[in-house]
Amino acid sequence: MTLTSPVYYTAIPVIAAVFGAMLAAYQRPGAAVTSAIQHFAAGVVFAAAAGEVLPDVKHGTSLWPIVIGGGAGIGTMLLFKELGERTSGQTGLAALVGLDLFIDGLVLGLGFAASAKAGLLLTIALTLEVLFLGLSLAAELGEAALSRVRSVAIVGGAALLLPAGAFAASGIAQLSPAVLSGFLSFGLVALLYLVTEELLVEAHETPDRPWVTALFFIGFLLLLVLEQLIV
Repeated sequence: MTLTSPVYYTAIPVIAAVFGAMLAAYQRPGAAVTSAIQHFAAGVVFAAAAGEVLPDVKHGTSLWPIVIGGGAGIGTMLLFKELGERTSGQTGLAALVGLDLFIDGLVLGLGFAASAKAGLLLTIALTLEVLFLGLSLAAELGEAALSRVRSVAIVGGAALLLPAGAFAASGIAQLSPAVLSGFLSFGLVALLYLVTEELLVEAHETPDRPWVTALFFIGFLLLLVLEQLIV
């Protein structure tokens, strides 16, 4: 495994998750700021999905891997949503977030399998999303009367599933182009679920303000600009 491996790039979102946890533990942002972060992250992730992953899925070698991978993604995300609604307690919540982070790592690794540029842009997008995940999980753990140090430690432990997902993707990248297309289709569904059913749903729990709503489109445009600047 070389230094260009996607596993090494996961250090960036892992650090972001720990930073988000520390932020929530010591100085949690207000509702408006949290909603603003969610809108901005959703715009960036949506741009990464549409601009980097979707083109590779569309140019897949055959139809059926895309259909099977996308169908598996839909089923997995619906199961994930059901588990989220039924999960309670500190252990269950941390496990669910850990599963989410593993999928993020898998998507990141698949992005690098498509191209270095796609992987880098997905790193930027998922770093923002993972920052929010770390903030949310630490806040929930804090409400359960866990100490600040323990809350941050639990988030850090869950974040280690990111490199585990990227490592799994490095193995998938060695498979046939058809299989890779199927996994990219799965990753595309996972990213769209993240935007529509997680980030934006929670962001709209706070009354919208024009500047907060605008941050979704600013994040979207910012990633498009970065895509043009990165060679």
